[in-house]
Amino acid sequence: MPPTAPEPRILVSLATYNERDNLTPLVREIRQAVPSADVLVIDDNSPDGTGDLADRLAVDDPHVRVMHRAGKLGLGTAVLAAMRYAVDENYDYLVNMDADFSHHPRYLPAVVGGMKRYDVMIGSRYVKGGGTENWPLSRRVMSRGVGLVVRMLMRIPARDTSGAYRCYRVTKLRKAQLEKVRSRGYSFQQEVLYRCRKAGCKIGETPIIFENRRAGTSKVNPREAVRSMGMIVVLGLAAFFGMD
Repeated sequence: MPPTAPEPRILVSLATYNERDNLTPLVREIRQAVPSADVLVIDDNSPDGTGDLADRLAVDDPHVRVMHRAGKLGLGTAVLAAMRYAVDENYDYLVNMDADFSHHPRYLPAVVGGMKRYDVMIGSRYVKGGGTENWPLSRRVMSRGVGLVVRMLMRIPARDTSGAYRCYRVTKLRKAQLEKVRSRGYSFQQEVLYRCRKAGCKIGETPIIFENRRAGTSKVNPREAVRSMGMIVVLGLAAFFGMD
């Protein structure tokens, strides 16, 4: 019989800012869904003590790691920090999730399982079986509109290009020229997908239901959303005309 392939080393990253009420049950459910995975909590000096709670979780569970940052530096920089950590620590897969239960751990086996065929696996709201709970029409229209622009200009073969629930093959992240990423706001998700596509990644999607957060308040910033839409158009035009 041929030797059994070693189990991939998986890192699940959670960027946190005032997520104290969500963190303990979320880490517990992640560990139940993918018992072999390590969990990296990247906390931006949350005033509610999320970082201190993460430290206590790490003491009790050797699979939990914590990265403390000096202040609220944004989701994009947190994901980049997780990517650098995964590369430096030689993980095979990096899974990124929101820390508010809008990305439920029940989908982790399917997201990770897709890596047998793909280099980036997206937990997608816009493929058959996926969807959103209680989203206003304006938010649904904006999200789908962004996806259309990205598919047209950046030629990314995915329906859900703005969602953050993703698994990346770390060897491909090494080739994705992440140092060129300009976005730090919501447009970060589209730009990273574009960099991955340019690095030769095969991109797949598996359905998820995007749920409302269980606790705490949303970090959605309308002004940042408008700014990011402008960045997406700029990046998309540069990609379309080969000027990136």
